[in-house]
Amino acid sequence: MAALRLGLTGGIGSGKSTVAGMLAELGASVLDADAESRRTTGAGGAAIGPIATLFGPQFIDAHGALNRDAMRARVFEDPSARKRLEEIIHPLVQDAITRLAEQANASGSKCVVFDIPLLVESGRWPARLDAVLVVDCETRTQISRVARRNGLQEDAVLGIIQAQAPRPQRLAAADIVIFNDGKSLDELRAEVASMARRFGL
Repeated sequence: MAALRLGLTGGIGSGKSTVAGMLAELGASVLDADAESRRTTGAGGAAIGPIATLFGPQFIDAHGALNRDAMRARVFEDPSARKRLEEIIHPLVQDAITRLAEQANASGSKCVVFDIPLLVESGRWPARLDAVLVVDCETRTQISRVARRNGLQEDAVLGIIQAQAPRPQRLAAADIVIFNDGKSLDELRAEVASMARRFGL
């Protein structure tokens, strides 16, 4: 029987990565789109050649990886550069995640979790999934968590939040919502375990 394909997403600071870890502990195969993205833009990654061709060799660092500082500055000056960069990276990440999902399915996994921060924004993932789980919390909680974790000022965190899909859009895409506000880790773990039983975990 094919593994259930569960999309997992949430805004920055929502606790999505914590929930992904809990699902992995329960036996899910968790596929991390961010990790695959870093791999494609790392030294020798599949995105490096196309990035150098499109943007120029100055966007590749001395180690052969994406020069993130240079690209960040370019995107700040020219917002359309982000779209062009994503058009290189996103199909490569999707192909890598698809291969990993096939491997997990072949190994007998009951549930494959697609941990995709930009699941809602991408538009390409929902049709490939059986269900979408959104980890949600209040915006003020996101700001507090990220400021504490990353040492960022409130306006910097707000900028990151505003660059992501609006909270109502994420919630509208959800089949399941875990509201992760004011919960202890034990309470969150219990809720995740209860939800996971629906997926054979």
